Amino acid sequence: MTRSASSLRLGKAIGVLLCAAILASHLLSMSRWSEDRGVNDDICYLRQAHLFQRFGVAGLDTSFARDDDGYFVAKMKKLPTWVDGQGPVCHTAMPATGKLVLQYPPGTGLVLALFPSGHQVVPLYVTCTLIIFLFACAAIWLSRSRAQLAIATVFGFVAIYVMINPVKASYSIAPTMVLCAAAGWLTARLFVEERQKPRMLLILVIGLLIGIAVNMRVPNFLLSAGYCTYLLIAFLATTRATQFLEGALFAVALVIGMSPTLAANAINAGSPFSTTYSDGDTVPPSFDGETIRSYLGDPQSLFILLSAAWTVWIWRRGQSRLALLLGSGLAINLSFFITHPIFTQYYTIPICALTFWTLLFASLMPRDPSTRRAAAPPPRSSPARL
Repeated sequence: MTRSASSLRLGKAIGVLLCAAILASHLLSMSRWSEDRGVNDDICYLRQAHLFQRFGVAGLDTSFARDDDGYFVAKMKKLPTWVDGQGPVCHTAMPATGKLVLQYPPGTGLVLALFPSGHQVVPLYVTCTLIIFLFACAAIWLSRSRAQLAIATVFGFVAIYVMINPVKASYSIAPTMVLCAAAGWLTARLFVEERQKPRMLLILVIGLLIGIAVNMRVPNFLLSAGYCTYLLIAFLATTRATQFLEGALFAVALVIGMSPTLAANAINAGSPFSTTYSDGDTVPPSFDGETIRSYLGDPQSLFILLSAAWTVWIWRRGQSRLALLLGSGLAINLSFFITHPIFTQYYTIPICALTFWTLLFASLMPRDPSTRRAAAPPPRSSPARL
């Protein structure tokens, strides 16, 4: 083994140890968390988990009338804003079904239901953070130079750090971060894969992962925007059957992945495509200076700028197809959130995470001469493959 190879292996071990240090710190902090921190969203996600544990799949029906054991009312009474006789928080009246139902999709509650009642939040975050740590270790071990190792180590450290701040702000973000890491890794694989069958399998799994993410948070549907944009442009550029098949496969997988949310909408709102969110969350887009200033003054703005800059950099390096997918996804997500009247510290974190993980793994995966040629824009006579 050469001295440089030995030095790189030592650097990888140090990188893993640094990430393990922040992981250990997080696990210690998480072990002290309480499930009753007085946040409306928290008790509503826990109510969905309680319904799944009581009724199984029938827990998709979130009618408030099913709180016959007083679980949710007891949780509400612990809120600092509790007033005797108040209505249930996070619930919306559905005229089509005559029900008062939870506004959130079922995915986060379903994941919480995997853990024992009263001890659900800490195991959820511990599990998700451990998975993110493993992805970070994989990136570190794939590094082939000191520069790559430095980037992978810093990225892994930050990825684990954000699993508390800002990810703790919403239980739905923790599983979303895991899905973004997995989708980013597979997307990077997709752009170095030329064999048709493996490509189809990768597209299928990516579509499923993005669809599953919608079950955690409905806005996660926007994570599919870059893929849809790219697949559509690729098809229009060539009108080849394989391009149409790739787009159709992604769309079908996306719908299958989000089918629990569609089923929950049908049960609670009367139609798979009717939202259970209140009017305050479904207002038309509009530009509000205060919302924009909130994003500019938040750490999210740094993640947005870095992900956009890295995307531009790979475009200038000849990876125009990957840049198109990631750049269009970023643009569509940012356009939606800066025109949405509600600001939170985590709204743009999922698209930044998906972009960063994709870019990181794309920079680490070796590319042989044939795949380097494939990274360039395809000639008019050949299909513009994803």
